[in-house]
Order: sequence, then C-alpha cells, then structure tokens
Amino acid sequence: MSEGSAAAQRHPAAPLATVAYEWTRIGATGFGGPPAHIALLRELCVERRRWLGEEQFEDAIAATNLLPGPASTQLAIFCAWRVAGVPGAMVGGLSFILPGLVLIVALAALFLGGSPPAWVLGAGAGAGAAVAAVAVQAGVSLAPGSWRRAAGTQRVRWGAYVVLGAVAAAAVGPWLVLVLIVCGAVELVWRHSVGGTRVAGHAWPLLPLAGAVLGTGSLGALTWTALKVGALSYGGGFVIIPLMQADAVGVNGWMTDGQFLNAVALGQVTPGPVVHTVAVVGYAAAGLGGALLASAVAFAPSFLFIVIGAERFDRLVANAGVRAFLAGAGPAAIGAIIGSAVPLTLALGAAWQYAVLAASALALLALRRSVVATLLVAGFVGAMAALVGAPLPS
Repeated sequence: MSEGSAAAQRHPAAPLATVAYEWTRIGATGFGGPPAHIALLRELCVERRRWLGEEQFEDAIAATNLLPGPASTQLAIFCAWRVAGVPGAMVGGLSFILPGLVLIVALAALFLGGSPPAWVLGAGAGAGAAVAAVAVQAGVSLAPGSWRRAAGTQRVRWGAYVVLGAVAAAAVGPWLVLVLIVCGAVELVWRHSVGGTRVAGHAWPLLPLAGAVLGTGSLGALTWTALKVGALSYGGGFVIIPLMQADAVGVNGWMTDGQFLNAVALGQVTPGPVVHTVAVVGYAAAGLGGALLASAVAFAPSFLFIVIGAERFDRLVANAGVRAFLAGAGPAAIGAIIGSAVPLTLALGAAWQYAVLAASALALLALRRSVVATLLVAGFVGAMAALVGAPLPS
C-alpha cells in the first residue's frame, strides 16, 4: 500500500464510539445481502465521511472477494480497520454482526423451541418453500461476471467447474468443500504447468486443508461445520447452504429438512450477513450455547483475515496464484449454489409448497423482485395456508 494508506492505518480517523454507532446502524438496516451492505458502506465511508477514496474502496471489494468466507462481512471489518485500526476492526465487525445475530437467535428459539403456533410454522414453511428459487437466483446472478472473467480455453474449464460444483451440491453434499478445493487446485496447477503462470510460494498457504479433525461428538461436529462456513466457503454467502445442509440434516440429524429451510429463510429476511444462518443450525444442535459457538467459529476467520492480512491486500489482489485458485473454486461455488436447489426442493413436504416455489421462481427470475420481499410474501402465504387448515410439512 502507499505511504498515504499506511499513514491512514497508523492514525485512526474516527473514535470507536462513532465506529460502533455507524456499523451497528448498517448491521441493523442491511437487508438484502451483500449488494445492500456494499452500498451502505460506500455511502458511509466514501461519500459521506470520506474516510476512504473510491479506488481504495474498490480495491477492498476486490480483495475481500478473493478471500473465503462472507465477503461483505470482511469488507465491513476492513473498512472499520482503515478507520480505527485493529480496535476499530473488532468494534466495527462486532457491531455489524450482532444486530442480525441477536434477531436470528431469537427467531430460532421461536421456530425450534417449544410448540410455536400453527401460523408461525406455516410462515416458516412458506418462506422455506421459496429458498430453492432464491438459491438459483443467487447462482445465476453471479455467473455472468465470473464468465466474463474467463477467457479463451479457460471457459471450457469454467463450465466443467460449474457442473462439478452443481453435481457435488446435489449428490454428495458432505464432500462439497473438497470439490471446491480440488477445482481451485486444478486451475492453479493448469495455469502453472500449461499456461506458464508463475505461482508465488506464499499463495499456497491460502489453500485450506479439508481433512482436519476438530474433535468428536456434537460440539466437535458443529465446530467443523461452522469452520467450513467461515473459512472454506468460496463464492459468497449463499454457498454455505449446500455446505451446511448435508451436515445439519443428513450426517448429524440436528434438524429436519423443513427446519433447515426455515433457517435459510431466516438468514435471508434478517439484516446483516447470510452467514447468520449458521446460528440457527447451532441452536438446533446445542441450544443457545451452540448458536453462539457456531457464530463465533464462523465469523472468527473473517476477523483474522483482516487483522493479519489487510496490510497485504494490494499484494493479494495482484497475486497470480490466488487468482488462479479462485478461477477454479469460484465457478465451482456458483455451480454448488445452483445445485443446492435440488436437495432444497426435495426437502419440501407439502403439495402447496411447490406452488409457492413456482411463484417465487417467477418473481425472482422473471420479474426480478427482491429476495427479501419474495420471502416475506411466501411466508405470509404459508401463514394463511396454515390458518385455513392446509397440511404443514412434518
């Protein structure tokens, strides 16, 4: 980074109280996922407060998109770091995360604890029915930009990575992380050995190892699931869905299919990062303590990436090895997001939910309605269906 950037890092531009207030505001009003978060951070840091220049902000977006995990969360932490150093990163990151986390844990307790009223279950079933359409919309929206970044013969491999990711999400969910890493490694090796791209040595440690064993029992399994969400998910927040579904429903049995669909819907309609969904999975696995553990593990890598590596973001953006790995893992993640629609659709348990899914797909893919509005309407339809006696998924 330039000397001016370094000076900005050494001399905080705002008190921590200001950081806490502004980042809490964004965390509490940031409905709509990463596009909304980026717009709010740009308005605050570039346009209104002028803490960052336009080019600096765009470089931060590029760098955080090269990291695994929730990119908009990492961007929020990075902006706070630029404003107030490491203390700012911690305060700003927590302020951004906590409003939505508190809300989603409260909703998890409502949906998963005790015996909620029928209309609440119906609202969850209605919103959950739309989730498969949301997954397709999320993947489709990411595909054009990724396709444009590919060129020449790389587009053939791009298509292969997308297909592999989709098949893995649809058929072998527990192994999805391995598929993403393999696709990234294949592209890295291809560019190094065939394309002649020089891979810097320090790029290799960015390739995570998926074979770590973090302990046995429910808490160990929950920790591993949350770590995959926070440190091994490439391609944006929505790729966490196929990563979590197999663990939460199939392997560990913490949730039913219907409860998982509710969890994804809650992650979409609450403010803040989509990764909050992991808190619902944690609540299902081990109550409030599980929700807090899963959230801490999932978000910890984002803080570490920024605190340890933010000063090197300029080198990260320019690193050919990192870009090569993401050129393989990124398309595979897009395919995984789209492919997750298959198990999400198969998870529906009532006939009327398929009608809600079809209407949601029309709203999102053809009419281009917002995700939050679509999920809220689907939830309202589900609540009404429950009130008139329609069967609810078991």
